[in-house]
Formats: sequence, C-alpha cells, structure tokens
Amino acid sequence: MNHDDVTLVTGATGFVGAAVARALHRAGHRLRLTTRPGGGALPPGTPPAEIVPLDLATPATFAPALRGCRYLFHVAADYRLWVPDEAAMRHVNIDGSLALLRAAAAAGVERSLYTSSVAALGLTADGSPADETTPIKPEHHLGAYKKSKYDAEQAVRALAAAGQNIVIVNPSTPVGPGDVKPTPTGQMVRDAAAGRMPAYVDTGLNIVHVDDVAQGHLLALAKGRAGESYILGGENLMLRELLALIAAQTGRKPPTLRLPIAPLMPLAWVMERIADITGKTPLMTPEILAMARKKMFFTSARAQAELGYQPRPAAAAVADALTWLRAQGLLT
Repeated sequence: MNHDDVTLVTGATGFVGAAVARALHRAGHRLRLTTRPGGGALPPGTPPAEIVPLDLATPATFAPALRGCRYLFHVAADYRLWVPDEAAMRHVNIDGSLALLRAAAAAGVERSLYTSSVAALGLTADGSPADETTPIKPEHHLGAYKKSKYDAEQAVRALAAAGQNIVIVNPSTPVGPGDVKPTPTGQMVRDAAAGRMPAYVDTGLNIVHVDDVAQGHLLALAKGRAGESYILGGENLMLRELLALIAAQTGRKPPTLRLPIAPLMPLAWVMERIADITGKTPLMTPEILAMARKKMFFTSARAQAELGYQPRPAAAAVADALTWLRAQGLLT
C-alpha cells in the first residue's frame, strides 16, 4: 500500500466503527478518523490516526476530511430506537450519507464501503433466515431508524448503479468487547449478566461478534462487488437462548418468565406518550414490541461464498463481551 493512501472512517466513536478502525489498523491502513463536533470521544484502544472533524449534517466538513483518501468506510449513523424528531435522523442517515458518498467520488476516492444494517432488509413470513434479496413489506418498516436505513440503502444503490464504486454491508446485531455507550443490545447483555432481566419476550435475533463484522468490512473492501450488499451476521438465536448463554457464562439462572406481547402494548403506548413530553428515551414503544413479534433471522451465505467471511459462534461473542465488561468493572 502506498504511504500516501489514507483510509477515512466515519463513526469510529461508535461500537462497530471503532472495531472497523482497529481491524484496518491491524491490516496496515493509514487511518483518518472523524469526530462530530460536540459528539462522543474516541474510545480507549483507538489506533493511531489523524483525527478530523466531520458532521453529517454539515456538508462543508466533507471535502477537507476526504482530501487525499483512497478509501472511505462510512460507518456513522444516527442509531436510536426512539427519536423525538424523525426528520433530524433522516437528514443525517439519508441526506448526509448521500452527500458524503458524492463528495468521496468528487475527491477521487477509489472505493467506498457503506455500512447499512439488516434493519434495511426484508423478513421472511415463516421466520426462516432472510437474505439480501428477501422482499421488504410495509409492515417491516417499523420505526424511524429502520425506515431511514432502508431509504438510505436504496439511495446508495442508485449511486452505485450510476457508476460509483460502492459496496454495501448489512451487519446484524453485534456483540463483543468495546461497547462503551452501550448499544441497546449491549445494555441488554449487561442487564442479563447482572441478573436484571427476570423475563423475556419470544423474539429471535442474529448475534454476531463485533470483530467479525469489522473483518467483514475489510473483506468487502477487497472482494465485494460494486453495488452489491452483503449481510455480516452470525448465529440465529431466540432471545431465550441468548439469555441462557449469558446466564451459563455468569453462573446465573436463566429467566423462565415469558412475557406475552399483546398485554404490554397499552403500557408501551403510555411510555411513548411520556417520552414525547419529557424527551427521555422510553423503555419500550409499540413499534419495538411489534418488531419483537418477528424473528429477525438472517443468513450470511453470500458473504461467506463471495468474501470468505467466517463468523464465530454467538457463545464466543458473549464470552468476549463479558470478559470486557468485567475488565471495565461494569459487572458487579
């Protein structure tokens, strides 16, 4: 790799972005990482890098950040399960992403990696694993985040179809070390490990080690087809099975109380109304509960066949997450 080649990573203050930055550093990339003015700090363990300001809501910050870059990894997104203002999230996740990718082309960036999400994909009717081609139905479009990621991915596909060298990756639900903020899943792992999850709902999710997601990004840069998308997932588990894994690794009893979803709906509606008034994130919303009715199962067969992607079992992701939480003193 030429010493003048710089790889720009947005979102390196976040869980996945930080893991991508670490993987790129190990692979010998010269890094430039973006931070949002007034945003979070780069986490401990961030590799040596040039730090530049970039705000997805301020396109004037794009050109200076992209100058001299060979590759762009656009990992940053506004990821919240509830937002008081949907338009602000859409402005960042859709308009900001498109403007940044266009600026990358204008700056002569050779290839851009766009981090989408399995939230942008369809689900099967019978709960079998969905892939990149599973049709999306309106009822899958629950919540501002999922809608923004779907619309953003469609717009990015159009840029690629018009000739820009962009590869799309769709991580599932990452778990592992370094979930500082934490993400909603990371919070759930912490709560379960601390014995604060006495009950569960009957939902399914795809759990992947965050470092496997990061490695998948590098594989997609090297081997991905322009305009194509690749699910970076791991193991499909019912929530009950995930909580049992965490319980087994922390010496706790797994929760046995299964909560039916329907009776929780009125409570979720009230919590959302309170959130609308206070601006504080609610514990649950009707949309979150509606999503819980679905098994969010996915297959990474395309990434495995085309990229050589090899995710490890969910138990390993949980073990590494718990080891990291203990080291941080977050598991008492």
